[in-house]
Amino acid sequence: MKNLTLPIRFGIVTSAVLIAYFLILSLMGKHTNVFYSLFNGVITGFGIYETIKYTKIKLAKEFSYGKGFTAGVTTGFIATLLFTIFFALYSTELNSNFLTDLSEAWAKDFNHFEAIVFFTVAIMGFATTLVLTLSFMQLFKTSNNPKK
Repeated sequence: MKNLTLPIRFGIVTSAVLIAYFLILSLMGKHTNVFYSLFNGVITGFGIYETIKYTKIKLAKEFSYGKGFTAGVTTGFIATLLFTIFFALYSTELNSNFLTDLSEAWAKDFNHFEAIVFFTVAIMGFATTLVLTLSFMQLFKTSNNPKK
């Protein structure tokens, strides 16, 4: 558990930034436009990148691909889980018209639209986490190539 404290903290901070970004979009009335959610990948990517970077600094010689990957995935999954919980609470309790407004723009013919939206938010976050973690680990892994 001690090895996961840094990724968990970064995951919480990343989710806080995601929530703040969503609330800022909400204040501007742009939160029903799904194209703004593309920036969520940038926010999550930055959180994952920083986690792997600090994990490598903290572990120094003990850093391995597996430890970096675990740190990145943990950060992204924590951030995604917390943001999805916030998103579900926001759209059902804080702004009950949000999903109606969103569905008018994007999904007029779907039944159980709420579940589809929550599932999509979670899957997008988890997929982003895996792809970005694998990408960033290419930067941080140690090379097996002999030095000349």
